[in-house]
Amino acid sequence: MLQRIKNQPILFSTLWAVFIFILCATPGQYIPSLSWLELLSFDKFVHLSIFFVQCSLLFLISIKYNQGLPFIIVYFIVAMVYGLLLELMQARIFSNRSADLNDVIANTTGCVLALILFKKLKFKKKSDF
Repeated sequence: MLQRIKNQPILFSTLWAVFIFILCATPGQYIPSLSWLELLSFDKFVHLSIFFVQCSLLFLISIKYNQGLPFIIVYFIVAMVYGLLLELMQARIFSNRSADLNDVIANTTGCVLALILFKKLKFKKKSDF
């Protein structure tokens, strides 16, 4: 499966973005609410995780097509803006949903962690030669 993702990162990145959109567009009444999950900030962990994966998939595109730093920066910004736009849509468009600044922070943190991992892996790959 990982080999298929590496071979088709654009497809998987797009599918993942659609998956995130569906999750964020789901009406609030259909989202389970468990108080113990709120205590653990499970929602923020989910936001961090899905945007970590989104950025990682975008960064795989840059690896596959040997794209430089400008593309990495664009992919990073696109993922962060996507997270922000989804929160704004939750406030204005999606039913029974609301925007949350902490979700935006969690989304951005996921992107930053993916960037840190990407830089470490890229540096390690260069130092192996």
